[in-house]
Amino acid sequence: MRLKITIAYDGAPYKGWQSQPFGLTVQDTMEEALARIAKRRVVVHACSRTDTGVHALGQCAHIDVDPSRSAEEWRRLINFNLPPSIRVMRCSAVPASFDSRRASKGKIYRYTIRTTDTVLPHEFGRVWTVPDELDLELLRNAAAMFVGEHNFRGFGANKKNPTQTVRTISSLSVAQRGSRITLTFTGPGFLYRMVRMVTGSIVRVALGKDDIKEIRRRLHDPGKPIWTQAAPPGGLCLMKVIY
Repeated sequence: MRLKITIAYDGAPYKGWQSQPFGLTVQDTMEEALARIAKRRVVVHACSRTDTGVHALGQCAHIDVDPSRSAEEWRRLINFNLPPSIRVMRCSAVPASFDSRRASKGKIYRYTIRTTDTVLPHEFGRVWTVPDELDLELLRNAAAMFVGEHNFRGFGANKKNPTQTVRTISSLSVAQRGSRITLTFTGPGFLYRMVRMVTGSIVRVALGKDDIKEIRRRLHDPGKPIWTQAAPPGGLCLMKVIY
């Protein structure tokens, strides 16, 4: 039986999603929990790979398991065997042909910033503290420049396919509530570290550290070196996968 699962996790303790020989990852932790239940290896095929320290509320994956248990029973058993930092929020049976990555139509990421030098304890490691005033108009103008299809070579660390760097940001909204600013990215797919690099560039412009024209130059001249100012991973969260 194939199950589609929606996963939430605190990324702080983990070296990202993807399994690796050394270092604690979300995928390895989930597969260890599943192995204890199924008495065999169960591979978790995720839609997206989040980086070290990045969080998720709506990561999606599929697994193949014994049909003798219902989807809800599997959800409860998996959560019982997981640490509190990872939860399976929803679980449903899907056709055997369903593939969590190929079926995805898009993803929504949210980056959270606090323009204060005092962050509440429950937000520690979940926001980027920028203790300087940001020019909100500049922030929005810079964000708008990234919407649409562009070559994001200058805003991504795409090591495996350095020439395949054209991506589309369907929308990039900016919202402010007091000292809290959120950037919400929607698109069919993103390069490695792309959201964090775009966020870093936008914030530098809003702080007056870079000219907004530099963003235009880098988008129109993808041969320039990549933007090295990436926002910290703790402020980023995978909110939802669109199907």
